[in-house]
This record gives sequence, structure tokens and C-alpha cells, in this order.
Amino acid sequence: MNRICLDYGHGGSDPGAVYKARCEKDDVLRIGLAVASEVRRHGVLVDETRTTDSTLSLKNRSDMENKKTYDYFISIHRNAFKPEAAQGVETFTYINQTEKAKSLADKIQKELVAIGLRNRGIKKANFHVLRETKAPAVLVEIGFIDNTQDNKLFDNKFNEIVEGITKAILLQLGVVYKGLTQSPPASNNQTLYRVMAGSYSIRENAENQVAKLKKSGFDATIMIFKP
Repeated sequence: MNRICLDYGHGGSDPGAVYKARCEKDDVLRIGLAVASEVRRHGVLVDETRTTDSTLSLKNRSDMENKKTYDYFISIHRNAFKPEAAQGVETFTYINQTEKAKSLADKIQKELVAIGLRNRGIKKANFHVLRETKAPAVLVEIGFIDNTQDNKLFDNKFNEIVEGITKAILLQLGVVYKGLTQSPPASNNQTLYRVMAGSYSIRENAENQVAKLKKSGFDATIMIFKP
């Protein structure tokens, strides 16, 4: 069975990059938990280096990964440079990258660029979590936290980002992605009950509601109705 390790950068006393009271540690935990939920829905085993706002050293993260055998190790971050000076997504592999790591990095980068993030390319780096982990490893920087446009895209297209990363991982693992837009057909004697959590005329409000539901552990999706 496929097994991956997801790593959400920083946490606890280490906020990561901060801009206007927005912390990298919070953004990556939020999106990472959502990705983990989606990947698990497809039958993939997922371990996470943290699931709460807890402090972990780089060694804690690599030590955890080294205890088991994983198909891939994926570290999720947000970038920073100078306020409003840089934007976009970039995905890193170790300087002596494996073909598997490069292939996964390509897939993640392609999905996130398609969503609207500027393409900063695939890069190599000597980061600890890429160097000291056994599995093919990638580190993705999902936009710049010190860029207003990247933050708007991160918030407004949160679900699409989650879906894009999930699709990239599953494609790399050879698992077919199954969307949540269709309900299973009912048999002649079966009644299905749909639960709605609001209707919105503005898509952004609908996306925010879906994000809240998923954060609380509920599967949710947007269904479009035209009167």
C-alpha cells in the first residue's frame, strides 16, 4: 500500500515567515491537513510530522521520516523575500535528486501554476529535510506570504490548491483521483439525504465555507445551481 509523509513547516515557537500578522506555520498546517484528508480518502496511508501548532526541529522531522519506509516525503511551506517584491510557486528537490523526486516536483509545480501562481520553476537545494530523509523528497513553497496577490490567491483558491497538490501526489503514486462533485447513485429502494451548509451568490464566500467545513473534518464541495 502507498504511504507518504507530509511535513508542515515551522510550528509552535517557530512561526516561519510572518507578514501583517499572518504566519507561515498556520497557512501550511491548514493546507497540509486538508491535503492529508484528501489523499487518505483515496486509500493512501499518510503520516504527518505535526497536526497541531507544535514546535519541531528539522532533526525531529527527518528522524520521524527515517523510522518508516515511505514512497515520498513532501514538505509544505510558504515563501518570503521583501514585502510585495516577489511572488509565485517553486518546488525544491535535493541537489542529488532522484528521478522520482524530480517527477513529483514537476507534477506539483504544474498543478499549482495552472491555478494561477507564477511559475518560479523546479530548483535544487541542500535543505535538511531533503538531504536527511530516505524517501524521494520535495519541498514546495506555495506563494509568498509577504505578497498580497499571492495571499489572495492562497485564500480564494484554497480548495483548488488542495486539489492540485492531491492530484499531483496521486498521479505520481498511480492512483486515480476521484472528485467529490457526484453523489453515488441510489438504488430503487434507497433514499439519500443531502446536507447543505448555505447558498451564496459570491463564490469566494462559498469557498470560505467549504474550507471551514473541511478544517472541521467534514467532506464538502461546491455545487453550482442556476435558477
